Amino acid sequence: MLIRNAANAAAFTLRMESLRLYGFALAGGAALLGAYTLLRRKPRTAEELERERRAWLEGIGRITDGTVIDVQELEAAKNHHPAIMLIYKYDVAGVCYECSQDVTYLRHWINLHSCRLGLHTSVKYDPLNPGNSLVVSENWMGLRQ
Repeated sequence: MLIRNAANAAAFTLRMESLRLYGFALAGGAALLGAYTLLRRKPRTAEELERERRAWLEGIGRITDGTVIDVQELEAAKNHHPAIMLIYKYDVAGVCYECSQDVTYLRHWINLHSCRLGLHTSVKYDPLNPGNSLVVSENWMGLRQ
């Protein structure tokens, strides 16, 4: 009987140790999940991504001559604001690019009424991807008034 009680006590102790280990593992997993939730990067909005693109092009962009083709206001989509698009063209290495830039948030830096068909402008473009370009940013203005 004594052997049986000793065996039961050993099995009980083993079960308690495994439950304690499971508890530590569960607490550690919960702590890791909480730390990940608090420290992870928040998704960036489209406006933040565009602002980063403009800042990057300001730093590495090469400048070429271009021409404003048109300024259009696009209708507001569902839950969005109306967008003002500056449409322009430029040549790089014999290739003609026609691009547009959303200048909705840059309106206070430019006079859209002076942007007319054929207005000469400077365009900053990415030398590795000439289709990635801009005419106006927070710190640079390519429009010639």
